[in-house]
Amino acid sequence: MKVRVHVFVSGRVQGVFFRSETQYEANRRNVSGWVRNTADGRVEAVFEGEKEDVEKLIDFCRRGPPGARVMKVDVRWENYAGEFRGFRIRYGY
Repeated sequence: MKVRVHVFVSGRVQGVFFRSETQYEANRRNVSGWVRNTADGRVEAVFEGEKEDVEKLIDFCRRGPPGARVMKVDVRWENYAGEFRGFRIRYGY
């Protein structure tokens, strides 16, 4: 079953390769969407793909890459839209 989630990750998540590692993990799992830094210091992402793969990507976000200190992950389940081809890092706020 295909699903979509909108994720906000709080803690020490900027400047620790969180976006690039998320992109790597998404590509490994064939999950599409995007990830970006927010102006308030969080990381925001949208994931679309098979439920099991998306859940594994959420699990990655709960721990993050080495150097990250994840304090909170807010996951909002949304309706699958199929709007993305691949996974990319978005720049700017």
